This record gives sequence, structure tokens and C-alpha cells, in this order.
Amino acid sequence: MKISVIGTGYVGLVTGTCLAETGNEVLCVDIDAQKVEKMQRGEVPIYEPHLDVLFDRNIKAERLKFSISLEEGLNHGDVIFLALPTPEDEDGSADLKYILGVAKDIGLLMTDYKVIVDKSTVPVGTSDKVKAAISENSKVEFDVVSNPEFLREGFAVDDFLKPERIVIGASSEKAIKTMQTLYKPFVRSGNPIIVMDEKSAELTKYAANAFLATKITFMNEIANFCDRVGADVDKVRIGMGTDSRIGKRFLFPGIGYGGSCFPKDVKALHKSGKDSNYDFKILDAVIDVNQKQKTILVPRIKKYFNDGLKGKTFAVWGLAFKPETDDIREAPALYTINELLNAGANVIAYDPEAMPNVKRKLGDKIAFASDMYDATEGADALIICTEWSIFRTPSFQKIKSNLNQPVIFDGRNLYDSKELVEQNIDYFSIGRP
Repeated sequence: MKISVIGTGYVGLVTGTCLAETGNEVLCVDIDAQKVEKMQRGEVPIYEPHLDVLFDRNIKAERLKFSISLEEGLNHGDVIFLALPTPEDEDGSADLKYILGVAKDIGLLMTDYKVIVDKSTVPVGTSDKVKAAISENSKVEFDVVSNPEFLREGFAVDDFLKPERIVIGASSEKAIKTMQTLYKPFVRSGNPIIVMDEKSAELTKYAANAFLATKITFMNEIANFCDRVGADVDKVRIGMGTDSRIGKRFLFPGIGYGGSCFPKDVKALHKSGKDSNYDFKILDAVIDVNQKQKTILVPRIKKYFNDGLKGKTFAVWGLAFKPETDDIREAPALYTINELLNAGANVIAYDPEAMPNVKRKLGDKIAFASDMYDATEGADALIICTEWSIFRTPSFQKIKSNLNQPVIFDGRNLYDSKELVEQNIDYFSIGRP
């Protein structure tokens, strides 16, 4: 099948590459000429495990190509995926200007039947708006499908190639059959392709992300309460997670969620509720608690140093919002760093992948280390913000000898409290005595 993917961000590039992997002829279109040139040279513009292997293989097989021309994309593809950004607007809503702008252009350029697929995360009713925008400039037959993505950064390739489910929102049997044919190679193990109306498909993505964000936030609240009463959130988490109705996943407390999806999608659903005269009271709490959770370590750090942070130097391990990505959007580490800088402290940070992105954002406001132990050399404390695997079993003796004083503030509960006590390291984590 001939596929065009408009937009080569995180979702678009993974989508295009994985569709090429099953034998489709894929053309990815982006307005950023420099980015397109890099991809044509075989350079992957984002960090995502295993993507580079598929990317290189399909370019060499000439199944994956790139262009800056939307017209070329329309001429090439029978199915046109819209994988465009939907940034958070000032009022919390999802800004649809990129999607609707491209939809209008599609109407001007389209000459024969196409299936237009909304792959971006969009509010309920967007498919109707896309149809209207295309129809303004075109009388050619077309269908619009809502096909939300459920890709976890760090696991996106596996999630696309082996999806737990595929959601297709469409009212046209012709479009439904096209999408079922396209996705058939990905569900050979029996996982479902779920067909529903467009609005339900659009809401499914928001509902899933909002629920997971709520689950994370609930555990953070429980952890904060554990700190007050002397309970151990790890024991509570295990006791809860063995209940099959609750499950073990997303019960790990920490310094809040970030990234490109949860913060934006929760706010967008909340705003959509307001627009429909419905008040999502749970989401009110989720947004408020998560914002406070991002800097929850800072008061503990200030208390430990008797509010004397000015001139102190803090080593920060982890800058990405989660491991196995270089994405720093809404990363809790950046909120913690900002609070430390405002208090007059110095920061030296290390992250396996995200440092270039942070350098572009913060410039010389903080220093960057060449490896994790260099960051601790001469620092007054170590702060852990992202749970990269390389941070899980460090040399505590090396950390202890490098730090001016042996203290770790762990925002991801990586270590055994008793072990660090035995090492004579002051250790502060989330929700554990």
C-alpha cells in the first residue's frame, strides 16, 4: 500500500518507519527542509530505541522516503496520515492550527479519493473539523478516520509493531476496510482492531492518558501521606498491586509525570469538559497535585541545608521526563533545577540522551558532566530525577567519596533505604521512612 505521513515528529516518524517495515511504500513529509535532508542522509532526528535499525533498513530498501512537498505526499499516498503537533494553547486546549491548516491545503491539492487519518491526539469533534476544512476547497471524494496512537516513548517501536489494540474511528465501510488491511500484519497474535465512531475514538485516547495520569497522581498522594504518618509506600504499592482490579503498573510514586502526552492531554480533556459545561473535578486535582509534585524534593533539600542553598552545588542525574528518551517536555527535572537556581544554587547535570536538548533550553545556566560520576565530583548532594537503568546500581562508595557530604535525594525511589543507611549516606526518597 502507498502511505504518506504528514509530519515527522515522534509519532509521525515511528508510524512511517514501522509501516514501511511491513512492506508499504511510505513517503514522510515535513516542512523543515534541514530535517528532511538529514533524514534523507539516514540520520534519525529523535532518540527512540530500535528505531534507527528499522529506519536504516527501510531507507536502503527504498520503502521509506522523505519530502518537503505536501503535493508530492498527496500524489503518492492512498492513505494520508496527519501526524502533526497539537500544542497546548494558553487556555489549556489543544491547538489545531497545524492540522486544520494542512487539511485546507489537502483540499486544494487532492485530485482523487484518499483516506485521511488523524493520527495526532485531538479533541472530540476534530474529525468533523478536518472534513469541513478539506471540503472548503475540494469536491473530490474522501474519508476521514480517527486512529489514535498509543505509543510509549522508549517503547514506541515495540508498541507499534505489537500493539495491544488498534482503534479505528470511522463511519465509512470503505475506509474501515482500508485501515483493517493496513493494520492486519500487526495483529496476527490476535490483539483486537476495535472499530467505533470517530468521536469515541478521539475520546478513547484522552480517556486512557487521563486515567493513567490519575493513577500515577493517586500513588504520589499516597506516598506524600506515607511521609506524614511513617508508612512505607513500597509495601502499600505491593499490597495494592496484587489486586487484579488495580494491577501493578503505574503505582510507582515519584516527582510527577511529564512528557509530550500526559500533561497536555489531561489539560485538553479538562478544557473540553469546560467547553461542554462539564467540570472534570478529578482532573482538577490531578493537574494541581502533579504540578506541586514536580518540585516536592526542593523543600526537603532546603530543610537539610537549613535554607542555605546559595552557592551550593547539586549534581542532578536524569533530565528527560522518563528513561529511554531524549524528550524533556514538562520534565520534572527542569522544574526542580529551576527552583534550585532561583535559590542561588549551582547545578551540574548528567543524562545519557537529553543533555543536548537541555543545553538548547537552558544554555549556560547549568553545567553538564561527561558521565554520571563526574557530576558528583565536588557537589554538595546528588538529586535523582529520571530512573535510567545505569543509575540503578551505582558505586555508592564512589558517590560518597565524590560528594562534599554523603546525601542523596531520590525522586524515583531507586535504592534500598537500609542499604544506604549501612553505607552511612543520608537518603531521602518519596513515601518511604
